[in-house]
Amino acid sequence: MVLERIQKENDIKELSEEELKILADEIREFLIEKISITGGHLASNLGVVELTMALHLTLDLPKDKLIWDVGHQSYTHKLLTGRRDGFDELRKYGGMSGFPKRKESECDSFDTGHSSTSISAGLGYAHAREITGEDYKIVSVIGDGALTGGMAFEALNNAAQLKSNFIIVLNDNNMSISENVGGLSTYLAGFRTADAYRDLKLGVMNSLNKIPVYGDKVVEKIRRTKSGIKQLLIPGMFFEEMGIIYLGPVDGGDIKGISKLLREASHIDGPVLVHVITHKGAGYAPAERHPARFHGTEPFEIETGLPKNPRITANYTDIFSTVMRKLGDRDPKVVAITAAMTDGTGLKRFHNMFPERFFDVGIAEQHAVTFAAGLAAGGLKPIFAVYSSFLQRAYDQILHDVCIQNLPVVFAIDRAGLVGSDGETHQGIFDISYLSSIPNMTILAPKNKWELSDMIKYAVDFGAPIAIRYPRGEAYAGLKDYRAPIEYGKSEWIYHESGIVLFALGSMVKTAEAVYTSLKEQGYACSLINARFAKPLDRETLREVIEKHELIVTLEENVLNGGFGEHITEFYNEQGNPIRVLNIAIPDTYVEHGNVDILRKELGIDADTITKRTMEAYRKLTAERIDD
Repeated sequence: MVLERIQKENDIKELSEEELKILADEIREFLIEKISITGGHLASNLGVVELTMALHLTLDLPKDKLIWDVGHQSYTHKLLTGRRDGFDELRKYGGMSGFPKRKESECDSFDTGHSSTSISAGLGYAHAREITGEDYKIVSVIGDGALTGGMAFEALNNAAQLKSNFIIVLNDNNMSISENVGGLSTYLAGFRTADAYRDLKLGVMNSLNKIPVYGDKVVEKIRRTKSGIKQLLIPGMFFEEMGIIYLGPVDGGDIKGISKLLREASHIDGPVLVHVITHKGAGYAPAERHPARFHGTEPFEIETGLPKNPRITANYTDIFSTVMRKLGDRDPKVVAITAAMTDGTGLKRFHNMFPERFFDVGIAEQHAVTFAAGLAAGGLKPIFAVYSSFLQRAYDQILHDVCIQNLPVVFAIDRAGLVGSDGETHQGIFDISYLSSIPNMTILAPKNKWELSDMIKYAVDFGAPIAIRYPRGEAYAGLKDYRAPIEYGKSEWIYHESGIVLFALGSMVKTAEAVYTSLKEQGYACSLINARFAKPLDRETLREVIEKHELIVTLEENVLNGGFGEHITEFYNEQGNPIRVLNIAIPDTYVEHGNVDILRKELGIDADTITKRTMEAYRKLTAERIDD
């Protein structure tokens, strides 16, 4: 087995050309087998096997710097740097991350997880190399989807000023940047970068410049003519016009061809883009047929590609999808926006039924928010469906373009709270903190699937900026009988007693229900309130609870700093009220990958830990009063 000979970085360079072909097949077999058990990103990784091998053949790791955009396609890179054993615990708590991590390996040059960052990071490395006087290669790999992000174009514009070598690899597996693929463009790429051609061009230009009076005019004429010819013949003219040399395109399955272009690219002073055409899911038929389904997959049966544990009950995204379809039927002003996440956010059905009112803006959350503001200003009812961790990329646009103008944009925030296996870059645990700091913003969170439906319908006609945050996974079906109408800034009493009051927000209502039961079994009097609104606070209810309660426990799936609980503590401090407050929230930390139940326990937001902390706080409170 050739793969077994890869024990560390650069071992691939010891293989023959025939062994490299075998290795590519073995890598695909290995990834399919392992991901079928653990789950993970499959299609994107299968598409870049040969590209990754070519990069490792031409780079000297960890001296050279290889930066992956997003990073979910870095599995082959991890294999080629000696991390094969880590795949048994891929994305599990305490195991190997599904993304590049600098603390995991010296060969991981930059932590990634969000899109469109690799060119900026690589450019930073390039300038650092110039200032420190070091000598190493830098390669930033970016996908055609990630290239739709504005940050990537900002970096490309800035990169044009660079005088030293910097290689950008465009992993093109979907969007056809150039139709002119084939022998002519490959020939031109090789010819234009050949030493003889460069020397000839410089020699001719220098000679012409020395001719009195007419030399400069001839040179300018040649430049204009050359530009016109390149417009016709060179597929990467877009990049050339930005000052970035373009090479390719090259077949993403051709290790030898990719390696050749990478070597040529490394001899160019300045930024150079190598265009590689890859095929998402290559080598596994189900992933080739359904690349979106195998982008991030749960464990599956290898023979069929079907999930090992098919989902039976609806999740929150399904509920959102159903409500959006109904709203589209009822109200022609309802429009939907996604940032390249049509399936992930549940907007596929809306798209199919109302294509003229559906907008996929690409991986461009900043643009999506301001675009939504424009739609709202024009009299429509835009709903931007987005993952919590991706919305934070558009903070300025939310504040500046939506909330200052108080425009009626609905933010449907999926995967709010812990998301599990994707780890630090994807945990949606900051949205309450960053959204609640913005004037004119209203924030809701549903306790179950029925309340999510009610909140979306409420939000569409709200008439001002409003965000609804809901978690990943199965939609809670408990507390069905508690469905009071949504009223602005009003919470909902579930159990109304005395002593201790659990004030829970969104997904934590389910946890609070379990805590309530445990406390009652231990003999504690207890109440439970469904907060509904993270902003504004239900001040009337907060004043009311003081009458019969001595301890209020706030529960949220968000970081403590700037969160729901802190705002309640601040409210009582300002009022000078004597009630004791215990905040249950996620500590001030980045939460790594792992099973959500395990993470909850580790973070102290599981029912058992909360019950224990609540009883300790109440006993301490009682003891203090006895001492007094």
